[in-house]
Amino acid sequence: MTGDRNVLGGPLEPCGIDPMTGFYRDGACSTGPEDLGSHTVCAVVTDEFLAHQRSVGNDLSTPRPQWQFPGLRAGDSWCVVAARWLQAAQDGVAAPVVLAATHEGALDVVPLELLQQHAIDVPADPSSLT
Repeated sequence: MTGDRNVLGGPLEPCGIDPMTGFYRDGACSTGPEDLGSHTVCAVVTDEFLAHQRSVGNDLSTPRPQWQFPGLRAGDSWCVVAARWLQAAQDGVAAPVVLAATHEGALDVVPLELLQQHAIDVPADPSSLT
């Protein structure tokens, strides 16, 4: 994560390790030239967000072991594709966002003001987000 910055201009903080997230599966929303989808928004997924993603062809609930993807449940922190998060926001079902763990590259797709409208601190018990 050396040098990676978050949308607030500070050092990029980890997003989640259980399940292990990130394009590079390092727990952070780091990005690089091979990350064509820009997996840069650290979202704490909700049931509504997961249902929306499934309805638009982005099933985040079904495990895909071949991609080291365990399948998500409400309350999981996950680095989501910035354009997919924006689509969910426009459809009224944005997942909460952890700004300190959201890579500055997300700002190429999502305005900071919109991310701030959905910003949260991760609760001690994320199951309350279901």
